[in-house]
Amino acid sequence: MLKSEKLNEAFELHQSGKLTSARDLYIEILQNEPENAQVWDLLGVLYYQANDYMESEICIKKAIEISPRFYYLENLARLYMDKGDFKLAISLYEDLVKHNSTYENWFNLAMSYKGNKNWNKAKEAYYKSLEINPKGYESYFNLAYLALNDNQPQVAVDCYKKALEINPEDWESMYFLSLAQMQVKDYKNGLRNFESRLCRQSAIVTQEKTYPNLMKSRPIWNGEDLTGKTLFTYYEAGFGDMLMFYRYMPKLVSMCKKVIIKPQKELASLFRENSYGADVLEIFDFESEIDFDYHIPFLSVPHVLGLTGDEVFTHHDSYLKANPAKVNYYRERFFDNDKFKIGIKWQGNTHYDLERVLKVEDFFRLFKLEGTQFYSCQTFDGSEEFEKIKDKFDVIDLGSTFSNFSDTAGALENMDLIISNDTSLVHLAGAMGKRCWVLLPHVYNWRWHTDLSKCDWYDSVKIFAQSENGNWKDVFAQVEAELIKIIR
Repeated sequence: MLKSEKLNEAFELHQSGKLTSARDLYIEILQNEPENAQVWDLLGVLYYQANDYMESEICIKKAIEISPRFYYLENLARLYMDKGDFKLAISLYEDLVKHNSTYENWFNLAMSYKGNKNWNKAKEAYYKSLEINPKGYESYFNLAYLALNDNQPQVAVDCYKKALEINPEDWESMYFLSLAQMQVKDYKNGLRNFESRLCRQSAIVTQEKTYPNLMKSRPIWNGEDLTGKTLFTYYEAGFGDMLMFYRYMPKLVSMCKKVIIKPQKELASLFRENSYGADVLEIFDFESEIDFDYHIPFLSVPHVLGLTGDEVFTHHDSYLKANPAKVNYYRERFFDNDKFKIGIKWQGNTHYDLERVLKVEDFFRLFKLEGTQFYSCQTFDGSEEFEKIKDKFDVIDLGSTFSNFSDTAGALENMDLIISNDTSLVHLAGAMGKRCWVLLPHVYNWRWHTDLSKCDWYDSVKIFAQSENGNWKDVFAQVEAELIKIIR
């Protein structure tokens, strides 16, 4: 077999995904042709595809040593970028764009800058890539990300729209466009585009599995007249989203013969105590026990209601109220003192937005203020951090007593103030009309909008935000100064 035929065979095996056989044949060729740069590079690419980055780097470097072609250098730069060695990737790409100014090289240089948090240089490189290829929607998508990272949601809106002009089927751009639009309070377009969210479809599929005979035979509500009809609505996303959107329950109930809502089990008892006449299901109620005419995922409600502008924030004061028996239970056991009572929480869902997580140590300066009694409302992940408090400060652990949000509401009703990171506790406090201070990272969630001097969703919530990434010290200095004014 000729050497070229053997290389062709190895390459065909490689392309067909038979990596082990291709690897063995590449190595066999190199035993006879140790200076074949093309085979060294191909072997390096194969190892890269197999996530063996060390072997990949060795092989591609060998190819470059023999013949420093741009293609080999690009492969090495891409390897460094993908494995997170951004400084090495930047060094190679900066040299590559001087001699081989392609869209791909400028785009990958921008991605490497972005990975290394060189935000401004990343923007410049993305725009340079678009000069070469104006149809590079990936560059617009990443420019939108950088705009959000600079708290410039309107710029992000413009970039996502450009990306969608080029690739209208890109659901990610549509979804993130919706969040940016809602952050600038364009709810007419934002809520419509928010229908692209994955959790909406996931919620529908989940219900179809639970109630297959009903869900597949009943239509999704798209705004039809509900007079004399029953509407089934069900949870999606997080606790905070459900609590925030529960403001629409009175409106829904007024439109229907009956509303059936199925929240997460942790919210069921609280919603049942504030049902407004709706039926609140437990998570596994039997299909034979319910019937309805239309169904809708809960986060789609404001869109289908056609709410725009400030209509989105509409609610009556304290649309969630605590169970009086639980209020009394917590008052008698934990709140029999004349101090200023403050509930705190430092951590919520850590599957995303880790920037919003606080350290329990951040609160230590507040614990020293005279005339205060602090209560930890931390539950689940993060509750282990209470160990750092209990032997140092007089902080009462209430989180361990909460089995659901009805319990939490009973405790909150006895408090003078809640101080928390961006988590469901803030939404519960706001929905109850309890004074609450939410502590936001520099790059924060869409729902807090661009004017942080007020909270559009809750009159009782005040916003404190980082002035720069990672700087909680200044935030807590502001909180301390504000708290001193109140308690003195």
